[in-house]
Amino acid sequence: MMKFFKKLGAGIRKIVIPILISFIIFLILTVYLTHNIFYTIMSGEAGVRWMRFRDGTKVDYIYPEGMHAILPWDKMYIYNVRIRQISPEIDVLTKNGLQVHLFLSIRYAPKYKLLGLLHKKIGPDYVNTVIIPEIEAVLREVIGTMGSEQIYTTGRAVIVEAINLAIERVAQRYIDIDGVLIKRIELPKSVAEAIRYKIEQKQMVEAHKFIVQKEKIEAQRKRVEGEGIRDQFKIIASSIPEGKVLEWMGIKATLELSKSNNSKVVVIGAGNKGLPLIGTIPMMHDQSSSSEAIPKAQPPDTAKQENIPDTSQNKPGPGEIPLSEMTGETGR
Repeated sequence: MMKFFKKLGAGIRKIVIPILISFIIFLILTVYLTHNIFYTIMSGEAGVRWMRFRDGTKVDYIYPEGMHAILPWDKMYIYNVRIRQISPEIDVLTKNGLQVHLFLSIRYAPKYKLLGLLHKKIGPDYVNTVIIPEIEAVLREVIGTMGSEQIYTTGRAVIVEAINLAIERVAQRYIDIDGVLIKRIELPKSVAEAIRYKIEQKQMVEAHKFIVQKEKIEAQRKRVEGEGIRDQFKIIASSIPEGKVLEWMGIKATLELSKSNNSKVVVIGAGNKGLPLIGTIPMMHDQSSSSEAIPKAQPPDTAKQENIPDTSQNKPGPGEIPLSEMTGETGR
């Protein structure tokens, strides 16, 4: 019996040990190749799988966000499918051979459903392979037919049309261009100053033309206004007796003044035909000035008082009536 168990244990050891060794080797390989088996696709990303022993790039299926497991000999390429922005700087030549420096802003994103074709035909570096070269080629072609002044003034519309053409070309390469913005155009300093001076002088000429036109319109307005005033006075003169026009205007001015709520002083001229004189008259004066203006009362002249006879001490003469009798008093 003991021999049987010994033989059974030896047989189990012969079977288990290889299995255990194989499992350990598999576990080590799995841990070592984990980054080639398990792929985590984050938010705003998508994956394209390349299979070594089959058809290569799998273009009919795009791996969405999350964790995915593939065979270790295959490979997963992860793309950012969000809208992103780049700011390239491009040097182009004008028709006159002047160098123009353009500052651009490009917003782009790969087409999600065509991501497999983009990876297969262009690759992950599609920005420098397709987007920038296509836009640069179109800008060189268009700006090469324009002068420096045209670029500085009215050429932006033409450049925008050229950029739209470049966007259409890029869209054929499985890429969406959300927009291309020209942030700044730099010309050589001397050329830019000359163009700026020319534009300023042109605007000054336009301003002078506008001023002349404005003065002509103002002269025409004053001419029409004068004719209206002349016709008005003709009608008034025909309706009011001769010589009464000024009197009528004075009465009219007085009526208009009476409608105002403010305090006012109206001085009517002398005579039957006196017109109202409208103005302000100072009502308050300094006490010093008022005291100087009003003459002070003078005391009675003493010399004159001495010449007045004193009737109280004089006796009545012959035939005169005493003062006491005139007042009704009798002396006692």
